[in-house]
Amino acid sequence: MTRLSDFPIATRWPAAHPERIQLYSLNSPNGVKASIMLEETGLPYEPHLVDIGNGESHLPEFLALNPNGKIPAIIDPDGPGGEPLALFESGAILLYLADKSGQFIPADPARRWETIQWVFFQMASIGPMFGQVGFFNKFAGRGYEDKRPLRRYVDESKRLLGVLDGRLDGRRWLMGDDYTIADIATLGWVNNLITFYEARELVAFDGFAHVAAWLERGLARPAVKRGLRIPAKS
Repeated sequence: MTRLSDFPIATRWPAAHPERIQLYSLNSPNGVKASIMLEETGLPYEPHLVDIGNGESHLPEFLALNPNGKIPAIIDPDGPGGEPLALFESGAILLYLADKSGQFIPADPARRWETIQWVFFQMASIGPMFGQVGFFNKFAGRGYEDKRPLRRYVDESKRLLGVLDGRLDGRRWLMGDDYTIADIATLGWVNNLITFYEARELVAFDGFAHVAAWLERGLARPAVKRGLRIPAKS
């Protein structure tokens, strides 16, 4: 039988509570998907800070769990069949935790797949495009003399915000009255765009009234407030 201690990552980030889900992450827009979901579901877990700024996600112990070298990643010591399950990719983690807990994903097959498509929308579009805005607006890319890349990603981010705004017109959450993993996947990225990436005016965020109201509702949730800070650098 495989044990948590058999995973190389457990030597670098030892577990104080090996019976709990182990979260290896940072409170980045991708990382908080997992921490918010864990806080929302109430599943017992133990967070471990992976300092990506210091290259910790590229240490051999982390790469043994996620060869792509990205956070978040988890190990569930009580996975399918009672065996430990290691997972990376935030979308896969959300789906797994939704199924494990029976929360935040509809039981009806059609609505389940409708929810999953909005998770994929975040993974394939919102995250990559907003991330590029952050790079070209706040980080190394802001010094580039050629501003065409920034304009391209700003324009695409505005378009994506328009898609979200249309979806949220007349809906409280992306799936209507039901708060789901689609919202959890997306909240951190939208919040990051207008705060940490400092792009609120750049993308004309206040013109997307339905998105702004949805974000305010999401940020008011106690589990979201907690999840956005886990695991934070000290």
